[in-house]
Amino acid sequence: MVWRCAGLRWSGGVPGLRWEGGRVSALGYGQQLGFRAVGPRRCPGARGNPCPLDATVPARSTGGRCPECARLDRLHSVAADTTADDPRPYRVYLAWFGPGMVKVGITAEARGDARLLEQGAVAFGWLGRGPLMAARRTEELLRHALKVPDRIPYAQKRAVRHDLPPVAERAREIEELHRRAVGLAGWAETLEPLPPRVHDHGEAFRLDALPPLDGSVAELVDGGAVTGRLLAAAGPDLHLLDPAGRALALDTRLMSGWGLVSASPGAAVSVPVLGPTPQRQDGLF
Repeated sequence: MVWRCAGLRWSGGVPGLRWEGGRVSALGYGQQLGFRAVGPRRCPGARGNPCPLDATVPARSTGGRCPECARLDRLHSVAADTTADDPRPYRVYLAWFGPGMVKVGITAEARGDARLLEQGAVAFGWLGRGPLMAARRTEELLRHALKVPDRIPYAQKRAVRHDLPPVAERAREIEELHRRAVGLAGWAETLEPLPPRVHDHGEAFRLDALPPLDGSVAELVDGGAVTGRLLAAAGPDLHLLDPAGRALALDTRLMSGWGLVSASPGAAVSVPVLGPTPQRQDGLF
């Protein structure tokens, strides 16, 4: 039986693979996984609508959508600046991914920490809550005044996960930025500052005992297999120990749009694998 993957979902701090049709298969650490891709890779559509072109998409695209569906998906996102009248309360956050790797962002308050789990934030702290545009103005203030980015490439996040400092050290970096952020002039008047409190996802992701990264899956290919024991998960990434003893990262965004069938967990990995990125200095299972 062929299943069509829709990527990774975090629910209640637990990762799960989403499938076309809405089913989710929860994943457990230590679990043996094995699947084989069946091509071609098809655009899954956007916003619950199938792709009108049933378009094929490049194997290395982490977006996984054709240009038209990608445009439709972004049109309705908070990041697109097209939802200024959204009445829901929003929160501004600081997210920590590794030493010297902190970003600022906003998320709907009702989503809790789901956005932080999806991004692979090892630790985070809330800065303030209020209307969308007030949250957005404060996000921009922090970006420019504190030189804190609003994006960090996934490859950089992935590269530092195997050698993280202790929880207390992770917290200190966020606490210091929080202190500097609330002291800035220019906060939106309607944004309520929140007290400093650091939340850590190290246990949810199971990162603190992660071995050094040997490589990352570059793409799936028709007939190619990915197998291994699940060591950890963070954001869209699954960290696997493959049958050859390699610690590999699989970005599940590369799985969306492929048909998948079961493969023996002992089968060799037969998809392209890239070596680890150097660190910066300063449903089926």
